[in-house]
Amino acid sequence: MDVPVDGRTRVKLGREFGRLWAAYGVSAFGTWLAFDAFQLIAVLVLHAGSAEVALLSSASVAVGALAAVPLGPWTEFRRKRPVMITADLVRCAALLTLPAAHALGVLGFGQLLAVAVLVATADITYTAAFGAHLKALVPSSGLLTATSRLESTTWTATVLGPPLGGAVVGLCGPVTTVAVDALTYLLSALGIRALGPHEPRPERTTAPRAGDLLEGWRHILTSPALRPLFLNHVLVNGLIMATSPLLAVLMLGPLGFAPWQYGLAFAVPCLGGLLGSRLARPLAARHGRHRVLRTAGVLRACWPAGLAFVGPGGPGLLVVMVAELGLITCASVFTPVFAAERLDRTPADRVTRTLAAWSVTGKATTAALTALWGLLGTLVGPRTAIAAAGVLLLATPLTLPRRPTARPSPASVPPSPAGPPPSR
Repeated sequence: MDVPVDGRTRVKLGREFGRLWAAYGVSAFGTWLAFDAFQLIAVLVLHAGSAEVALLSSASVAVGALAAVPLGPWTEFRRKRPVMITADLVRCAALLTLPAAHALGVLGFGQLLAVAVLVATADITYTAAFGAHLKALVPSSGLLTATSRLESTTWTATVLGPPLGGAVVGLCGPVTTVAVDALTYLLSALGIRALGPHEPRPERTTAPRAGDLLEGWRHILTSPALRPLFLNHVLVNGLIMATSPLLAVLMLGPLGFAPWQYGLAFAVPCLGGLLGSRLARPLAARHGRHRVLRTAGVLRACWPAGLAFVGPGGPGLLVVMVAELGLITCASVFTPVFAAERLDRTPADRVTRTLAAWSVTGKATTAALTALWGLLGTLVGPRTAIAAAGVLLLATPLTLPRRPTARPSPASVPPSPAGPPPSR
């Protein structure tokens, strides 16, 4: 698979990347098909109250993030494909217990929470192993193209998955969407298995030690390039996700939007994700990664404040769609450039621990901010809480790197554990 780099040369991503990309696409589609399925099962099947749904949303992510902390060092010096296959199979098996228990009439909230925690833990482990394997599989000059294609696939799944998932929920119920999601994890595992067994085991140069648990955070916080990106990424994602439940309450409650209108307001702007992910690589080739990160990072912070002005009817729906379109387009330009930069700046023997630490911090921060903004929304109302998050987001560009930093010399970066990818 030949791809242009910087508009001049072409780099082969390789047949194995194509297979890994396909496995990623299947898994992403299943995830978005079953979007919010746990919450829907809690409400529609178990008749849970708002407190239980909030516990399911925040506690499962927080506990899953905590459980994933020791898995980063454990995964770092193991072959990544078996780790990804195991994470897929664990998620598949855990999810399948829900329709099985429902069919037997024994499904309870405790089991739903336990499955959510297990899936969250496997998610973090899979993501860390996937990023490390991607760095080993794709040459540095092709990383931005690879991450752009993965980002485009994510947004395609985001556009198609929720509407189809909503139709499945309407016809068959939310438990069925979980079963379909479980099947996509199985297909993903089979796709990764098709990559073959040819993956060298990473070599450990030092004996295992307790400090391995903190190595990911140590690398991030001591890197002049990664530290500001880490702070910006965690804050922006946390603040955006924290307002999502409040916006749902505002639109479906006082403003009186129908569920299909609410879904439409977020489905259509996802097309901006396809546009942004296509623009990321040519923009970076023309203007440089640093300028693209700063520009897209500033622009994406400007849109969420507009959600505080949503009103009823068609004009209010238009406000949400315009704000979300701007946010998603800018974020989808930022994300693949950021992902490529993060992999480029991380030595091969620390990628898994770094990505695990990043993911753990992001999920824990999102859970904490979601709970905090839920309380704030209760005290001052959802619109005021959304406005407060929008104002804070306007300040997040201050955390972005102000100037480019030198890249580590090739001699200082350990070689990738896999050789050059085969030609496609």
